[in-house]
Amino acid sequence: MNKSNSSGVSPPLLLVNAAGDLPILALRPRDASKALGIGARKLWELTRDNKIPHFRLGTAILYPVDTLKTWLETQTKGKEQA
Repeated sequence: MNKSNSSGVSPPLLLVNAAGDLPILALRPRDASKALGIGARKLWELTRDNKIPHFRLGTAILYPVDTLKTWLETQTKGKEQA
């Protein structure tokens, strides 16, 4: 099902928790790889090489949703200019 509006542009992605009451601020690796459409190994490679925004909270690695959106836009703009 295509959820784009009449202009053909998809609405911004807003992630919420299962109950639907709190926005998700950061993703764990499994969810981040799914959201980005890449494999877990590729995500780990990007994380290890500090090529993707992430931070550690104790032993957990988290990927901030808003920062990932900005990073994706930057990656796309860099490819368009090349």
